[in-house]
Amino acid sequence: MVHQPLEKHEVAERLKERIYVTFTALAVVLALASHGHPTAIRSLATLVVAVIATLLAVFTAELLARMTVNERLLSRDEMRHILGVSVGAIGAITLPAIFLLISALGGWSTDAALRASAFALVAALAVNGYVAVRRARLPAWQRAVALLAEAVLGLAVIGLEILVHR
Repeated sequence: MVHQPLEKHEVAERLKERIYVTFTALAVVLALASHGHPTAIRSLATLVVAVIATLLAVFTAELLARMTVNERLLSRDEMRHILGVSVGAIGAITLPAIFLLISALGGWSTDAALRASAFALVAALAVNGYVAVRRARLPAWQRAVALLAEAVLGLAVIGLEILVHR
């Protein structure tokens, strides 16, 4: 089977979903790190449940939005596409899941795994931001402004999460 290159809107959809999941995961990791001493397994379960709930919410919103715009039920291919985009975003928590599994096996403390997860998720946001502006047909200074804006917004989200959980 030959894979066709993704169209720009498909790349944007996948990137958007990964960013949603990454922010959700970061919020969960920061909350877990600030609330006592959860076990690695409980932290991993909480993270996975929160991400699955987010993906289901985003899937439902996308489904309803498309039905509203198109004024019809979606085709099987459209449903498969939306599901594929949603499920593909779960890869955003690969490193945090690995870190928490290492912790569960005794390789790290849960606190260290959560800290490493937070750093990995922030790095993922930076990479996603770079990917988003890299191919944009904008002057370099506008791409830099877009990256700076993303960084400021990301730091604001992190700051608010930390503030809420103190």
